[in-house]
Amino acid sequence: MKIALAQLNYYIGDFQGNLSRMEDAVQRASSEGVDLVVFSELAICGYPPLDLLEREDFITSCNLYIEKLARVTDPEIGILVGGPEFNPHKEGKLLFNSVYFLNDGSIKQVFRKSLLPTYDIFDEYRYFEANREFKVLTYKGKRLAITICEDLWDEQPFENEFSRSRLYTTNPLESLMESKPDVIINLAASPFSHRKMEVKQSVFTGKAIRYGLPVLYCNQVGGQTELLFEGGSLAITPSGKVARRLKFFQEDFGIVDLNDLISEKAPQNTVKIPDRIEAMANALECGIRDYFGKLNFKSATLGLSGGIDSAVTLALASGALGPENLHVLLLPSQYSSTHSVDDSLELVKNLGVKSDILPIESVFDQFIESLHPLFGDLPEDITEENIQARIRGTLLMALSNKFGNILLNTSNKSETAVGYGTLYGDMSGGLSVLGDVYKTDVYLLARYFNRKKEVIPNHIITKPPSAELRPDQKDTDSLPPYDQLDQILEAYIEKQLSTEKVAEMGFDPDLIRRIIGMVNKNEYKRYQTPPILRISSKAFGVGRRLPLVAKY
Repeated sequence: MKIALAQLNYYIGDFQGNLSRMEDAVQRASSEGVDLVVFSELAICGYPPLDLLEREDFITSCNLYIEKLARVTDPEIGILVGGPEFNPHKEGKLLFNSVYFLNDGSIKQVFRKSLLPTYDIFDEYRYFEANREFKVLTYKGKRLAITICEDLWDEQPFENEFSRSRLYTTNPLESLMESKPDVIINLAASPFSHRKMEVKQSVFTGKAIRYGLPVLYCNQVGGQTELLFEGGSLAITPSGKVARRLKFFQEDFGIVDLNDLISEKAPQNTVKIPDRIEAMANALECGIRDYFGKLNFKSATLGLSGGIDSAVTLALASGALGPENLHVLLLPSQYSSTHSVDDSLELVKNLGVKSDILPIESVFDQFIESLHPLFGDLPEDITEENIQARIRGTLLMALSNKFGNILLNTSNKSETAVGYGTLYGDMSGGLSVLGDVYKTDVYLLARYFNRKKEVIPNHIITKPPSAELRPDQKDTDSLPPYDQLDQILEAYIEKQLSTEKVAEMGFDPDLIRRIIGMVNKNEYKRYQTPPILRISSKAFGVGRRLPLVAKY
């Protein structure tokens, strides 16, 4: 039996567009003698559809287009495609998260998801009822164990030591094994995390070894607002060898012979797992490209400060959108150094990006003059610093409004965590590119872009970071060195360790308490940030829900 993994980039709610992509894949499969085509979880509507699942007309459209897909199939080809299904029972949630088996013009069988994740960015039990009936698909003499994403993740490798190592009480595969399947097929929508690529693969190779069966994993690819899906679909032999891996962050189509997999004779044809920083860069470029492409945005802007965050954001945006679709502003104040402007001009020249310089000193002076009757002779403080950031935000948004250039936010995760940014100023934007990237990784991304030639001027990478909002300002005036700060932040945010546990890593408890206090008291700022491209296991946004008003 020849099985095709169709790794596609779906557009949520674009039923006709999604159908056309799948029809093209089926046509290709037919021309290459394929017996079964596998698409991903909820492919017909795109994942995650969120509260669109609460609309009856949305579910009806899903069912209609699944029927349309069934009618175009070659009688010799079967299709596995994910989509929501109305729950036929009176009890429970209104929907199942299901996989439809299509063959010879109709729906032949339906399989339902058993394990519904409700953690981090997932909230599937909000919409779906859990499956409790287990059956295999018998097709062309083979018994296929059909699973949906989390159904293979019953043993969760959590970073947080407070969490359970086994999240679920049900093991779908153990139940399916009673029917003695020949292969395990998993339809997935599994988001990217830059530290989980090898871990994710080990889940599937581990299941193959445990059950002595080949495993086929079809993941979706592309950006869905803040969520990024890397693809990387797999074909694994019973001994746990990866026989085929599809591309990362690209649509792909791969055919495997099931008999060769079972007999361990499948030729190896794998794409290499990229290193962490390369994967991060590819993910962020994919996220920018799909956010703009799926919303029909074409051009972007940002404020280029001469610092590393805006430089890396510009390099990513240039790769995602093309330099011809970028128009950036240099907005120096009386506190901006000459080298910051020079470094920025060198960067835009290297990338071929359009830029303009709009000094803000005179605008700032007018603000101060207007506020003088109110402020009097009070000493300058953070108020005046924030005014500069908000002037820049206003000018950038003026460019955005006039010419349709979407403003990219350049704040990194370290700054966002401790509130080192100005609301309605440098925290403005339509999309946060680096909001899930710690500062230490921003430096590594900069060096990644310079791996072949100097794209980002070396002085931007080597100079001490500064917001340049007052004379001789340095980030270290307010924050500990980033190599220390980021370790503490990651331990607290991703691993959710207590102050005592973080102190065991060798950090001063007073410093830890100060940083954690900054994270907690700046939750109100993060409530008002643009969508953040998620590349870690715990990003700010939909996957980290904390009370805004709390004393803890």
